[in-house]
Amino acid sequence: MKFYNSVGPNPRMVRMFMAEKGIDIPKVEVDLRQGENRKEPYTRNVNPAGQTPALELGDGTVITEITAICEYVDELKSEKPSLIGDTAQERAVTRMWTRRIDLNIAEPAANGFRFSEGLKIFQNRIRCIPEAAEGLKATAREKLAWLDGLMGTKPFVAGSKLTMADILLFAILDFSKNVGQPLDPANKNLTAWFERMKARPSAAA
Repeated sequence: MKFYNSVGPNPRMVRMFMAEKGIDIPKVEVDLRQGENRKEPYTRNVNPAGQTPALELGDGTVITEITAICEYVDELKSEKPSLIGDTAQERAVTRMWTRRIDLNIAEPAANGFRFSEGLKIFQNRIRCIPEAAEGLKATAREKLAWLDGLMGTKPFVAGSKLTMADILLFAILDFSKNVGQPLDPANKNLTAWFERMKARPSAAA
């Protein structure tokens, strides 16, 4: 197997997930800043969508999309505790929270960056909507405040166990704080959660 890696929160999320599962896959570095992911041979041989990361299996099959890669890794290393869930109910709850975080926090925060601070990098690669940037950032902030209220004393987003939802949220928040979207310290539950996540060895992945 080969893991096509790059800078950014999406590859970081998968690297952290793999570290939690105790799996090390050889990496191929893709130069995102120079747009290597947006042109051949990457778009022809790896991911026609021009995105990272990607996981190439031994038979040449390529899996893209971070949650799909993580679910594959989770099943591949089944002797380690599952980060998706051990029962149908646990898996459903993990996927529910992962979906909520992806749609309501990760996507608006990432596009808020792409359409403002990251505009020079992305304006010739994807359709950018600069006038939407501030609204997208505000959406992410509002949903983080909503999530903070739901966290309460739970140690993790989905309850008592670390899951894929936590790893996705950590990756986007750790990225966002360096591009003008720090977590509001008024979100005390999430701030404490973030510090616990940052202390995990996998956070260095």
